[in-house]
Parts: sequence; structure tokens; C-alpha cells
Amino acid sequence: MSFIMRIARADDLQTLYEMAKLTGGGFTNLPPDRTALSAKLERTEKALARQGDGIEDELIVMVLENVETGQVRGTCQIFSTVGQSWPFYSYRLGVLTQHSRELGRTFRAQMLSLTTDLEGSVEVGGLFLHPRERAEGLGLLLARSRYLYIRSHRARFGDRVIAELRGVIDEAGGSPFWDGLAGRFFGMNFQEADEFNAVNGNQFIADLMPKTPIYTAMLTDSARAVIGLPHPNGRAAMRMLETEGFDNAGYVDIFDGGPTMVGQIDQLKTIAAARDVILSATREKGGDKMLIATGKLADYRCTWGFVQEGANGAVSLDAASAARLGLETGGSFTMAGRA
Repeated sequence: MSFIMRIARADDLQTLYEMAKLTGGGFTNLPPDRTALSAKLERTEKALARQGDGIEDELIVMVLENVETGQVRGTCQIFSTVGQSWPFYSYRLGVLTQHSRELGRTFRAQMLSLTTDLEGSVEVGGLFLHPRERAEGLGLLLARSRYLYIRSHRARFGDRVIAELRGVIDEAGGSPFWDGLAGRFFGMNFQEADEFNAVNGNQFIADLMPKTPIYTAMLTDSARAVIGLPHPNGRAAMRMLETEGFDNAGYVDIFDGGPTMVGQIDQLKTIAAARDVILSATREKGGDKMLIATGKLADYRCTWGFVQEGANGAVSLDAASAARLGLETGGSFTMAGRA
């Protein structure tokens, strides 16, 4: 494998833009808009330049690079805390139970309530892997590299983490959930609303969205059918999140109805299992395939490597992965099992 995860730079803009055009819509964190993407890269640069710890409203954009060709083939993002610049809205799916003594019947109504419960959470999102690279565990590398970055900069992040999964999008690029609910209040189709949100934020939701709970029985059949379901292309991502330790806590996206997964950072498998070690030697072959990372802030790197631990606690790496990280004997790195 010749891929590493690294921090995105200003000269990655064109590549990110080309990848954004491949997402197929509904991918709010990776809009096909150069201005919006450039702003993300500027936020990343500003976050990396900050000295000291403490939680601030920051964004880290990372990219997957083939070190042999120099091509960028994937990307992902970390938002240090959501809901600081504007409210972070979600729908919470719940049930209202009512009993009629006269009728001798109990009624249970499913409801969607607009909430800002998840404000202050870390968000991992914006994960996209080029369709031609969806093999060799690169999706796992993209996803899990974010957790090791958080671990390496733990004081800059809180305790709860969320991941919004894209909801169901129809063949025409529309959202059955949006069309059956919010679209009736906003006078715009899903594509228009999604593009506006990606570039300008979702404050317009606060201005126009009804604050009272929505009974799902009042929605169209097509809207009800997709509540809490991920896009077909996101099912594997949902399984990865569940394996990592995220739960489906009943929160759904206000735009497309996709599920929002919730986890506790220190309980995520990658973070809980990670260890900091010293490289004692390199070798050509052999060892267990593990996630390995090194560096801080702009120097952060992460890749798959083959680790071998000796009886005396010595840790060696295959020479190729050590070279990708720029790691020499005596240097420290973090490692985590495949999980």
C-alpha cells in the first residue's frame, strides 16, 4: 500500500473540487463550490496555526494521498465542536403515548421534534473515497485516521462525537424526506436547499422551520419510508461506525432524514485500543497489519503498516510504512489494531 492520510493544504483545492463533483448530491460537507471549499482549507490552516490547547470552533480537513503518484484520492473532516457559529439542528425521533379510558385504547404516535441536543459535539464527516480506490481498507484508513488525530490532540476536543450519514436520495437527485416535510415550508427543492446550506450554513432553518413536533403519520408514504435510513452508498459507513462504537440514538438529519450516529470519544475502539510506542527497528516483511500514525497538527500522518512486537517490548515496522511516515528508529508513533 502506498497511501497516507495527511492534513489538506491550499494546493489541494482543485482536487477536492473534482472529488466533490463525484458525490452525487446531498453531501453537505463537501460541496462542489470552490469558494466554500477554499474557506474550509483556510479554517484548517488557522486551526493548525493555533498554539495551546482548549476547545474552539475549528475544522480539520484531511486527504488521502498516493505517495507514489502524488494523487489525492479521498478526504475526510473533523469539526471540533458543532453549534457554536449557528445552532446545530437535528430531528429527534420519538413516540407520544396517549390513552383513552372511554375508548379503552392506547394510541402511540411517532413524532419528529426539532432539537439542538447535539450542540457541542465533535463531528466527523465529509468522508469521500474516489470510486476507483474502494479497496485495500482505504475506507477504514480514512475513517479511523480521524480518531487517532483526535487522540493525539485530545485537549482540543470534547467527549461526545457524532457522524451524520447521508440520507436516501432518489434517481433525480431529490430527497423524499425533504419533499415530504421541510420543502413545504421553504419553497425550494432539495438540491437548492442543500447547496444553500453547504455554502451559507443552516440558520435559515431557524428562521423558517416550524418549532412544533411533526407527527410522522401526516407525512407522505415516501417521506416516512426513508426516515433514519442511510443512502445505499452509506450502508458500509454505517456498519463501520457501529463497529467503532457509535450508536443510532434516534437523531436524523433535517434535510434528508439520514441517521446521525452518536458515540463517546474515549470509548471508540480505535482510541481505546491505541498505544504510543517507540520504533526500535525496521524490516522488509512480516508483522500484523495495524493503523499507525505520527506527528502533530500540520505534520500529522497516518497509514497502514505491518507491526511486529518482540518479547522484550521492542516494536519494529516494515520499512515502507516507516518511510511513508518519515519515521526513523527511536521515533515515537501511535498504533491501533484493525478492529
